[in-house]
Formats: sequence, structure tokens, C-alpha cells
Amino acid sequence: MTTPVVSSRDLPHPGREEIRLEAVLHALSDPMRLRIVRELAAAGDELSCSRFDLPVTKSTTTHHFRVLRESGVIRQVYRGTAKMNGVRREDLDGLFPGLLDALLEAAARQAVRLDA
Repeated sequence: MTTPVVSSRDLPHPGREEIRLEAVLHALSDPMRLRIVRELAAAGDELSCSRFDLPVTKSTTTHHFRVLRESGVIRQVYRGTAKMNGVRREDLDGLFPGLLDALLEAAARQAVRLDA
């Protein structure tokens, strides 16, 4: 049996069975993190960290991505020099059916209401 090669650039992610509802809800309770997930979900594909124009410092942006990754909401992988991000929709939908869609829909309705 061979052990997979782990690079120093591999980022730790919880396994599907380790994802906890409390951690997901905590991660998505922050407006910036919810914004990141909304943008990723709308893109339907991976986006690099540099694609996000958040009104916070780079170190705070890094913190938000780390919280999302460690909670199991997103997966981050290096592709060349870019750190790519994608929503772990299959895992989240499998564990908490309908939760992600309900949260994204509620966030979209709130955004419309607050912009009005």
C-alpha cells in the first residue's frame, strides 16, 4: 500500500465525515465569508483568491478563506502559483440537504432588500 505524496503546499481540509453543522453556520455567519461563498456559488467553478475584491486587508481576507476551508465550506488547492477555491457543494448537500441553497437564497434576498 502506498502513501499519497503530501506537498508542503497541500492545505488541510476536514474530511466529509468531520464537517460539523456548527462550524459551517459559524463560517457563514460572517458577511465577508458569506460574500465569498455567494461569489463562488454563482461562478459554479473554482476561483482564485485574487478574483475577490473584498473591503478588508489581505491578511483578513486570508483569515476568512482559512475559516471557510477549515469548516469544510470550501476546498482550496494550489494550481501553479494560484490558490483556487471552490464550494464543497456535494459534501454540504450530502450532509445537510438544502442548507446551502436556503442560505444562499436568503442572502440574495437580504442583499436586494438592503440595496433597496
